[in-house]
Amino acid sequence: MSVPISGLYAGLLALLLIALAGRVSLLRSKRGVGIGHGNDPELARAIRVHGNALEWILPMLVLLLVAELDGANRTFLHVCGVVFVLSRLAHATGLSRTSKSSSARYWGTAGSWLVIALLAGWNILAFARIAFRLWR
Repeated sequence: MSVPISGLYAGLLALLLIALAGRVSLLRSKRGVGIGHGNDPELARAIRVHGNALEWILPMLVLLLVAELDGANRTFLHVCGVVFVLSRLAHATGLSRTSKSSSARYWGTAGSWLVIALLAGWNILAFARIAFRLWR
């Protein structure tokens, strides 16, 4: 079975992860830090930005893939994908600039959580629809 929508957003988000990891690598090289953050606040923040992105991207992609395999509406999947990508970009931008609160970080978090909640709800309802048919 083909899953082009999940594939598209997996690819876009993988590019984001590579960009964030590249920033960590460049800072490590510039600061001469091989492992950890070397007590450098900018490097520590870059590491956290990359880690945070990875922590949220993986569950979203699993949920998106399951929803696509279970026949979710293509428009719904694309809206979830676009909102999530934009949210992760906003969050990464906001957190990269400051470790304090920022509107980009806030909206990035809110958008990410919203998409994950919507996809989780869709997947739970898809299970309920199937289970209900089997138990009738």
